[in-house]
Amino acid sequence: MNRAQFLKIAFAGSAVLTTTRSFGFGQAEGPFKLAPLPFDAGALEPHIDKATMEIHHDKHHKAYVDNLNKAVAMPENAAMAKMSIDELVKSIDAKTPAAVRNNAGGHWNHTFFWNTIGPKGGGMPKGALAEAINKKFGSFDAFKTEWGKAATTRFGSGWVWLIKNGNEVDITTTPNQDNPLMALAEKKGTPLMGLDVWEHAYYLKYQNKRPDYVAAAWNVYDWDKIGKNF
Repeated sequence: MNRAQFLKIAFAGSAVLTTTRSFGFGQAEGPFKLAPLPFDAGALEPHIDKATMEIHHDKHHKAYVDNLNKAVAMPENAAMAKMSIDELVKSIDAKTPAAVRNNAGGHWNHTFFWNTIGPKGGGMPKGALAEAINKKFGSFDAFKTEWGKAATTRFGSGWVWLIKNGNEVDITTTPNQDNPLMALAEKKGTPLMGLDVWEHAYYLKYQNKRPDYVAAAWNVYDWDKIGKNF
């Protein structure tokens, strides 16, 4: 059995177990909660398939929330349990326990991602965001090219981001579940949009063809929401 066959079977098994979206059902007790997807799991098809969205949200995102709650329940992390997820993520530095860093990042990143994509996505940015993109990259098409390069060359698991610094925008990537808000980020900024390039975000539909997933994602970015972030 090759890797693609194994992952298909594993994903299919998870999908059978997930007959309904959890929407927080069965979460570990703690201050951090899993919100439901802001759209139906099948609403992004054919660009992102329903099975991937259900597994991504109900299994992967839920695990980050559950494990974060377990991590902040430890006595040495008690102060973190009183923070909002934004406050916690911004405080993460090289001394932060790995369980907090990875799971807080995973929770924040996925929550942000769900709220910048949707069934009304596609098209182009408008207004001040469009002007900032054109100023930085020369054109929207040039921005898409640079975004694609960053997303496809991010080694291993991670994220690609469009960030804001002042009135300017830039592209950056982060490893694993890090993000540009963290105190340890190499390039800091306010995230405007992001793309999860972990294999679990696309492997069921696109297998090892990350560039195809990156290209398909242009059909689901919600520029109205991204523009409000700017």
